[in-house]
Amino acid sequence: MCSRAPPFCRLAMALQAPQHPAVIPQAPHARPRGLPAYAPFLCQRAAQGDDSPAAPAALPGKGRARGTYPPLDTGQSGRAALPGHERAPECSGRWCSNSSPRAHLDGLQETRPGVLIENRYISLLSGFLRWRERGGGGGLALLLVAAALAALAGPSHAGNPEKVKMIKLSGDVIFGGMFPMHERGVDEPCGSIKEEKGIQRMEAMLYALDEINRDPKLLPNITLGALILDTCSSDTYALEQSMEFFKSSLNQDVSDFKCEGGKKPIYNPPKPVIGVIGAASSSVSVMIANILRLFKIPQISYASTSTELSDKARFEYFSRVVPPDNFQAMAMVEMVKALGWKYVSTLADEGDYGEKGIASFTKLAERAGICIAVVERIQRISKPEDFDLIIERLSTKPQARVVIMFVDEDNTRRLLAAAVKAEKVGQFLWVGSDSWGAKIHPVRDQEEAALGAITILPRRSSLSGFDKYLRSLRPKRRGTPCLAPGPGPGLQRNCRNVWFKEFWTQHFNCTFRERLPPGRKACTGNETITHEQEGLVPFVVDAVYALAHAFHTLLQDKCGDLTVCEAVLPSPSGQEMLQYIRNVSFIGPQGREVKFNADGDAPGSYFIYQYQKVSERSYDYVRIGSWTESLQLNVDKLKWTRGQRENHTHPVSICSTACPAGHIRNFQDSCCWSCVPCPEDSIIHNDTCQPCALGWAPTPDKVSCYKLSPEHLTWDSAWAIVPLVFSALGLLCTLLTTITFIRFNTTPVIMASGRELCYVLLFGIALCYLMTFIILAPPSTPTCALLRVGLGLGLCICYSAIFTKTNRISRIFNRGIKSIKRPSYTSPRSQIVICLGLVGVQFVGVLAWLLVERPATKEVYPYRLVAVLTCGISNISLILSLGYNMVLILLCTVYAFKTRKIPENFNEAKYIGFTMYSTCIVWLAFIPIYFGTNNDYKIQLASMCMCVSISASVSLGCLFTPKVYIVIFQPYKNVRQGSGPVKGSQSKSYGQSMRFTSRSQTAQSVLSTNHSLLAAPPPSTVSQQVNGDSLTVTTPSVDETSIT
Repeated sequence: MCSRAPPFCRLAMALQAPQHPAVIPQAPHARPRGLPAYAPFLCQRAAQGDDSPAAPAALPGKGRARGTYPPLDTGQSGRAALPGHERAPECSGRWCSNSSPRAHLDGLQETRPGVLIENRYISLLSGFLRWRERGGGGGLALLLVAAALAALAGPSHAGNPEKVKMIKLSGDVIFGGMFPMHERGVDEPCGSIKEEKGIQRMEAMLYALDEINRDPKLLPNITLGALILDTCSSDTYALEQSMEFFKSSLNQDVSDFKCEGGKKPIYNPPKPVIGVIGAASSSVSVMIANILRLFKIPQISYASTSTELSDKARFEYFSRVVPPDNFQAMAMVEMVKALGWKYVSTLADEGDYGEKGIASFTKLAERAGICIAVVERIQRISKPEDFDLIIERLSTKPQARVVIMFVDEDNTRRLLAAAVKAEKVGQFLWVGSDSWGAKIHPVRDQEEAALGAITILPRRSSLSGFDKYLRSLRPKRRGTPCLAPGPGPGLQRNCRNVWFKEFWTQHFNCTFRERLPPGRKACTGNETITHEQEGLVPFVVDAVYALAHAFHTLLQDKCGDLTVCEAVLPSPSGQEMLQYIRNVSFIGPQGREVKFNADGDAPGSYFIYQYQKVSERSYDYVRIGSWTESLQLNVDKLKWTRGQRENHTHPVSICSTACPAGHIRNFQDSCCWSCVPCPEDSIIHNDTCQPCALGWAPTPDKVSCYKLSPEHLTWDSAWAIVPLVFSALGLLCTLLTTITFIRFNTTPVIMASGRELCYVLLFGIALCYLMTFIILAPPSTPTCALLRVGLGLGLCICYSAIFTKTNRISRIFNRGIKSIKRPSYTSPRSQIVICLGLVGVQFVGVLAWLLVERPATKEVYPYRLVAVLTCGISNISLILSLGYNMVLILLCTVYAFKTRKIPENFNEAKYIGFTMYSTCIVWLAFIPIYFGTNNDYKIQLASMCMCVSISASVSLGCLFTPKVYIVIFQPYKNVRQGSGPVKGSQSKSYGQSMRFTSRSQTAQSVLSTNHSLLAAPPPSTVSQQVNGDSLTVTTPSVDETSIT
């Protein structure tokens, strides 16, 4: 029924509809607080098609009617004058004004109760909007928002010009604007004036409007007006201020009436805005976008970069000429990565801009391997001590020197001040978002704390025309009309900016008051503005031009020419205007293309700056790179202080240094680790140690394994040289001994020593010495076969000969005591056969071993990284092969012990005994040395060589040295009984006396086969066959030998 009623009426009827009793419970005729008393009346007349309502008999909510509503002059607008008053007198006297919007109707008694806006309305509405952002019910939220809007529409300080400053510029079309002209207040809604983010940006909009109004091609013959509001950097305050955009849709205000020439008041409603330029902060834009969406008013932001605003399901009417934060976060991550920073802290403002921006950075940083040390957030309302605590908490991770900031300029300034207070200047490396950009305000008077800071700003080009325009402005002086010329050529009085005087007094630290406060000077109004163009000023101009171009195209399509026709009155459809905005594409004043994607976002492109000390007393932002889909960074332009660099070429921000080769990271948390060495035989894979297989070793970089080259003991090694030299000397001595025995083969000493067994023993000794060369030779199948045969065989030959000798002596001596019969198998031939039989056992065993276990080489690994090429013989097999020799050694030792008491002139028992005792000692020492050094093949081989060679040397020295000595150095002792001296020797005779028994004579007659008793002519002689030769042997005297 109310389809033709104004929006306010439709909202009121919706709220009073009976189908929503649970939403707003009320009495049958009740109305929400703040709704005008004549709201149902307006609705009824609007439903009947009458835009000039007559007064009802009684107003709803009143006890009785206070009068009627006479028709009011609607003026040119054709809309009704304000109902709800007892009379509408003619204009006269002090309460009438021809043009002042502040005129009030004296004598009109307001019948609706005045409702002042209270903080609870704003809190309630902003709470509803945030609840809806989190997914709250759409229909219910809209009804609650409508109720709050209706309450806000009443008389309030938001709409009271006496309390709120705003800029109203008349025109054919009105552009809305929202700028943070003031900082957020502590005890009051607004704080001090913001020179860059407020004044410069707002003047940029006025400058753009002037340029468009002068442009003969863009919207010619159409004057653009403006309605510009202050957000005071607060989302709740901005929400309250935004009601000015909807006044014409919500209700009628006293300020909307004009009195001309004493006539009745004429209702002249404000023209609706066709679009809003702003806001700056993302949190403010989120709040305003919800309201603008409700009234279908397009919005173009010049600074809001929160990624949340790209969600067109929630922010359908929002667009922006700056790229969203996800592009900015990508640029920051690539820059941090390019500088080698791996450990950073993050700091964000509470709200959509800070939290969403840091969330995007964190997500991308994790993919890039960048760790987050400390995560801090600045509350919406923060005190100076809160920033001190933030600095303190950031200092708990001193390795994380880099701080990523999505913080507005005011909080940035407070943070730097806290760093100066805490004496942390130079400790942190600030990386600021576009909210810091290239602004002077955050770093003024604390430049040292900001040195080295890297900031990011959407790619832009400074507007020289704006700089000239801003420098030409001068404040309005009291008593000076606005149309009066400026104080100088090219200068103009700034009468339209209601905040310009406040800016002037702050910028120049002066005052326009007659009484000067302490420390302040008087403002002349002729001071010259010195400024650096704020980074987002060009984007404010782009936003204004984008809205103008969209309206220009819409007029061409709807009206056929560039005039405001009925099709676009009183304002074009918000949906149509949005469509034209999204389709604009033009080259803006910056010289770059301005366009929007499907989400209403501008393409991502940034400049990267560093705050540097450019001279002794001058600081500035220096461009060091750019980002458009990829990073271009000029590292040579970076400047760092000595404290920031420390001992590096540029600052370092890492928790833990890279581990050296061969170490893995033992993570203490997600970003820090300690280095743990891997075993030398392991490679590193995903921070774990993986051992290489046996025979394989890791490459120097510990990435892969390679096959080890097997090693063996070379002859140039010290472990081989000593055994080789010893064996060579032993072979030489053996050869000389053999030559001596051959040379003096028929002499008594040689003949009496048992020549056959001596030659066998010398062969065994030589074979033992030769085994050193076989053992130390490079392992191969032939050498391994020779080793297995020769090692045991050489020892076996030696100890078989010695065993045969000791066994023969023992048998002869024991038989000689019991009887005079000669023992069997004592002849030389028998001795050879017995010796070869003993050797044959070893030889047959070795051959069987060779057949069972073929000789071959193998690799052994005493250590993980050492491969040794050796013969394929196990230690157990080696022990078994030498076991037979151990038995022979033991038997020889036993027989040597048993024959130890035989007189020395009758046998070699004492030499054999000494040989076997020494041999036992050598082999007892060899066993623990060999098996105790199982992991050092060099010691094992060297000890085996030395043990075999020493065993041979003991036998050679003890059994052959005395004979060789007599033959060579005492030849006079090497003679037969009754014969002359040996050739080349001198004969000597010695007198001897002897007592002889029959048993002694029997033993002597048998043992004479091994001894040649050299003495003077004895008292008696015995004829005997010795080794097949007929010899006359002298009997020893009793003085020399006594046998019991």
